[in-house]
Amino acid sequence: WNKVRLPEHVIPVHYDLMIHANLTTLTFWGTTEIEITASQPTSTIILHSHRLQISKATLRKGAGERQSEDPLRVLEYTPHEQIALLAPEPLLVGVLYTIVIEYAGNLSESFHGFYKSTYRTKEGEVRVLASTQFEPTAARMAFPCFDEPALKASFSVKIRREPRHLAISNMPLVKSVTIAKGLIEDHFDVTVKMSTYLVAFIISDFKSVSKMTKSGVKVSVYAVPDKINQADYALDAAVTLLEFYEDYFSIPYPLPKQDLAAIPDFESGAMENWGLTTYRESSLLFDAEKSSASSKLGITMIVSHELAHQWFGNLVTMEWWNDLWLNEGFAKFMEYVSVRVTHPELKVEDYFLGKCFNAMEVDALNSSHPVSTPVENPAEIREIFDDVSYEKGSCILNMLRDYLGADTFKSGIVQYLQKYSYKNTKNEDLWNSIASEGLDVKTMMNTWTLQKGFPLITITVRGSLIRWYFLKDTRCCNLIDPEWTIYIYLWHVPLTFITSKSDSVHRFLLKTKTVAIDVLILPEEVEWIKFNVGMNGYYIVHYEDDGWDSLTGLLKRRHTTISSNDRASLINSAFQLVSIGKLPIEKALDLTLYLKHETEIMPVFQGLNELIPMYKLMEKRDMNEVETQFKKRFVMLLRDLIDKQTWTDEGSVSERMLRSQLLLLACVRKYQPCVERAEGYFREWKESSGNLSLPNDVTLAVFAVGAQNTEGWEFLYSKYQSSLSSTEKNQIEFALCTSQDKAPLSKFMDFLINPNLLQSFFFLTIRDQLSYQHLGLPSIWNFDKCWNFVFSFLLTSLKLLLFAYCNKANFFFSPYKVKGFFSSLKENGSQLRCVQQTIETIEENIRWMDKNFDKIRVWLQNENL
Repeated sequence: WNKVRLPEHVIPVHYDLMIHANLTTLTFWGTTEIEITASQPTSTIILHSHRLQISKATLRKGAGERQSEDPLRVLEYTPHEQIALLAPEPLLVGVLYTIVIEYAGNLSESFHGFYKSTYRTKEGEVRVLASTQFEPTAARMAFPCFDEPALKASFSVKIRREPRHLAISNMPLVKSVTIAKGLIEDHFDVTVKMSTYLVAFIISDFKSVSKMTKSGVKVSVYAVPDKINQADYALDAAVTLLEFYEDYFSIPYPLPKQDLAAIPDFESGAMENWGLTTYRESSLLFDAEKSSASSKLGITMIVSHELAHQWFGNLVTMEWWNDLWLNEGFAKFMEYVSVRVTHPELKVEDYFLGKCFNAMEVDALNSSHPVSTPVENPAEIREIFDDVSYEKGSCILNMLRDYLGADTFKSGIVQYLQKYSYKNTKNEDLWNSIASEGLDVKTMMNTWTLQKGFPLITITVRGSLIRWYFLKDTRCCNLIDPEWTIYIYLWHVPLTFITSKSDSVHRFLLKTKTVAIDVLILPEEVEWIKFNVGMNGYYIVHYEDDGWDSLTGLLKRRHTTISSNDRASLINSAFQLVSIGKLPIEKALDLTLYLKHETEIMPVFQGLNELIPMYKLMEKRDMNEVETQFKKRFVMLLRDLIDKQTWTDEGSVSERMLRSQLLLLACVRKYQPCVERAEGYFREWKESSGNLSLPNDVTLAVFAVGAQNTEGWEFLYSKYQSSLSSTEKNQIEFALCTSQDKAPLSKFMDFLINPNLLQSFFFLTIRDQLSYQHLGLPSIWNFDKCWNFVFSFLLTSLKLLLFAYCNKANFFFSPYKVKGFFSSLKENGSQLRCVQQTIETIEENIRWMDKNFDKIRVWLQNENL
């Protein structure tokens, strides 16, 4: 067998798992019994196993107590993470067999498979626990299995542990049996039919708090003992959200319990294991005294995401990883649907647009990929857990719902879930479930899921005549690759627009097999026209002739005439059009001048997202004079809004998040009224030995100012090492990295590379923050070149290092230096899409600044705020 995918003729039916982990020796051993059937005669059973030492394998035929066991010869092919079990005679079709495998392994030092995690108590004691992370292809690191999503089965799990520990798994505990002195075996109930990547178990000393939903589901939050007092918010949110989903999907939650566990070392934000979702501590635990408004929003959204997966992903699962977006895009989309209803005070509708902008930033690159994209091996599978699968997936679903109407869309997805419960699906199964009179949903949505990128719609207005079109070579993209024009991309685009004469939303579906051009005659001439209302469509719009001037004038005169989402989308579109040469940089900068009157979070945040990277690029090119002038103008643009901010925790979540970011920006940019206020707060906080309760929303700004002198930096550094609050540690991390002195930055780097002092998953979080600090760049690059050390420190968590690069649009080293570094990695990542995206982004940044720097300099000289 020479394929990465398993043969289809051997099917697992049920697993009996027994696992015994030793948290002292950091090893485990187990027995896996798998009931299987064969659809054709075969003497070879091929399944997955990775880094497991198999000591014995046997085969039982049929059921009953007097079954004979035939030995199986075991062959292993490490490159495909597969083993072959050779039977003495062919398996009979339709007969139930049981394969029994005894094996052992080491707890993983990475964050995949069955892995070791540690935490430090208040008293300084380091404690060890063992947890699992199997998605996408790591169940095979914990037990031999058919580790593909379509090969669903039921699972019976038994965990052996010491009495001082607690074991939890997907299902409730049925009984505990004393095996020997100091050894207990926990038996968990049988699961529903599910994929291997959703199996989970944890051995720890966690504590828990619990509540019941209206339908009788027990919801519990688990955390280390010192932090269980931070579990109440997530518990309440989980109960409310689980009840919402049961009602929305018209399908009861199928398990008797839902656990949420906060894991000290956790690579992803969270994981949707059925009945036992796992989270980073900062993604689940809410410290009422120290957590910010953004923490509350983030926790709610992540809990909502993982609970949505209990239906989208767990109950109905994609057939293969190429349609990962059916899981992740839907869960991301449902975050906003659910939280908008269950937690209206969070105003999640203010933030959905930002996800689409993030997706477009990646999707505009040549190294992007279709939402539904072919993948085969584990490395390719891991790569598609990105903004395209998550954010773009959610944005095109939102576009479809906006076009069809909420009720039609909802009835379609409910039908999809009901029809395919406990089964696996392909892309087309979803579209076939969403019926719409007069619309071929499958044909329309295939144009959005089977090709990468997004369309640029060009609008021309002549009196009352509107003409719109997209051409094959105007796909929104970076123009650094001449090969773009060999592709022909066509979409079915649901166009919407409003005008100065009518705020009613006009709708059209633009579709054609050739170049798309259409014309509409309005009843009367209009002053301005705004397409893609609310940015519900996943496309951008270019207004030819004086179209952009009209919209810029509208924003400067009466910006509230159009919604805050429309204002944010204009800012985003303008700068995307600058990148592809459709709009001069001066016009985009002119449009941002209206921000001096803006008060809503989404347009302000989008303005920050466009303007901050511009001066970051100047920092890294040592363009000191223009950089200083640009930063000064930037602060002046937002000065009135900054001055209006109170140093409190008052207001809505959006108002609080806006306050936090604006005060941080002002203080980092040395706006004196802000700096002086922050210095006063920091002095009081330091004098109280860090026990003074600061307003949560201003803490980041206060710490950033405090870190600018040696005494303040050292005090924050000591608090960082002793703090038990994830939120506070994150805030201090950021502040330490803002120092303008190379000496403390180097000290922090030395601290980072000591694995005895720092939980390893924090390493790249901080390293990523340091990389944004101009002074830290050379030392970080030299450090990264010591790849063998970094790789051994992080072991198999290559994704962590690459993630840091993949999320830096401002990363501005020479592409040749980056290419050389990653080429030296060979099998460890040189050809990964993430690396290609990084290189492409660096090249685009260089091209962009070469083209626009002189224009920015002239604009700054001519423009008075």
